[in-house]
Amino acid sequence: LVTVCEEAGCPNIGECWDKKHATFMIMGEICTRACAFCNVATGKPNALDLDEPANVAKAVRQMGLQHVVITSVDRDDLADGGAEHFEKVIWAIREASPQTTIEILTPDFLKKPGALERVVAAKPDVFNHNMETVPGNYLTVRPGARYFHSVRLLQRVKELDPTMFTKSGIMVGLGEERNEVLQLMDDLRSADVDFLTIGQYLQPTRKHHKVERFVTPEEFKSYEDIAYTKGFLMVSSSPLTRSSHHAGDDFARLKAAREKLQLVRA
Repeated sequence: LVTVCEEAGCPNIGECWDKKHATFMIMGEICTRACAFCNVATGKPNALDLDEPANVAKAVRQMGLQHVVITSVDRDDLADGGAEHFEKVIWAIREASPQTTIEILTPDFLKKPGALERVVAAKPDVFNHNMETVPGNYLTVRPGARYFHSVRLLQRVKELDPTMFTKSGIMVGLGEERNEVLQLMDDLRSADVDFLTIGQYLQPTRKHHKVERFVTPEEFKSYEDIAYTKGFLMVSSSPLTRSSHHAGDDFARLKAAREKLQLVRA
């Protein structure tokens, strides 16, 4: 079993592991893309481990997890981008630990027809797909991806299942302008995304994209306030915010926020 906590060099790893929180990374440790911010290895991946769904489910049950996050490397080499494997992992966890809520953090399934529909049909509780940065940075920071494809992917999740919680995150400090971040918020709200995370980019090694600047806590708070006014149900915006940090607690708050909104509208 592999955790993204180690592979990505997350700054919160000590806190999360002390609390027995972890994000499982499936489909291997080698990614088919080479994003300039990411510390996961790039190259030709190995074949899928057919025992992985059962092994992940067993670990979830043995750890007694109430909420689990499943992510993956990009697998452009697979015909479905790994959609069937995600599906099998979700099903295995449901069978082994029915009370556990499941959050998935997916790749973009670029040029993989039917892949997204298959994953959504497996009924995860939260569908997370990170935008990572503003569109102006995509050519240098996330060259294998397409900004509006990712926006459309999140929008399509809601079209397929309006009750499914959707989530996305970005890093700041990569040279973006404030107005670009605000426009990204609008793009995500146009896709009816529920939960936005904003964190400080930290350079994993000297080979990776440099930190253009460190965003102040006051700026993070301003982004949070603006995001709430734009209609997000939940916002986490701070230097150490990461997609899966406090995911279980955040899921409970997300459900409560939706229930409160439904009461107000009623």
